Amino acid sequence: MSFTFRPVDPVTDAPVLHSWVSQEYARFWGMVSATEQDVVEEYTKISDSGHHQAFLGLDDGVPAFLMERYRPESSPLADVYEVQDGDIGMHLLVAPPSGDPQAGFTTSVMQSVMAELFDDPATQRVVVEPDARNHKIHVLNEKVGFRPHGVVTLPAVDPAEDHKQGLLSFCTREDFLATLTPILAAPVAATRGESL
Repeated sequence: MSFTFRPVDPVTDAPVLHSWVSQEYARFWGMVSATEQDVVEEYTKISDSGHHQAFLGLDDGVPAFLMERYRPESSPLADVYEVQDGDIGMHLLVAPPSGDPQAGFTTSVMQSVMAELFDDPATQRVVVEPDARNHKIHVLNEKVGFRPHGVVTLPAVDPAEDHKQGLLSFCTREDFLATLTPILAAPVAATRGESL
């Protein structure tokens, strides 16, 4: 596995993104009934926002996951917690496997996403707010160092619901590094001038 990131092109990437977000496994993404044009419009809006970016994660050049990075102070989170300097928000959706699932793949994706976010020296803490019912992502978040803060009420992402109950969680650079082996942690620590 060799992951790279590139910005989402809302038009060019819409077919692959639509094939992911419209599946039942992605129900917490809130786009199961979305059309391909809805995907184009959503990711154009994100691209034009100035405070929210979407990236396609590639595994040896093949689309494998979607990562969104956003400024919490410009999002609904600003109404439910006190945003700190150095906070960055993140959303993650991993593509469905094209064959037999690879053991540890999703954890490797998450570690790569966190390393990418912490590659920016200004990022001190990653903030997530997955649906409180999404137990699989809570387990994955804890694996990479997230600590739950509590359930918060946010605007709905699913058109069939009137609000979202999200599990607000935080991961500091130090908490993330503590989950890695020394070999994996070295590139992230190097962005801070630290040695292991």
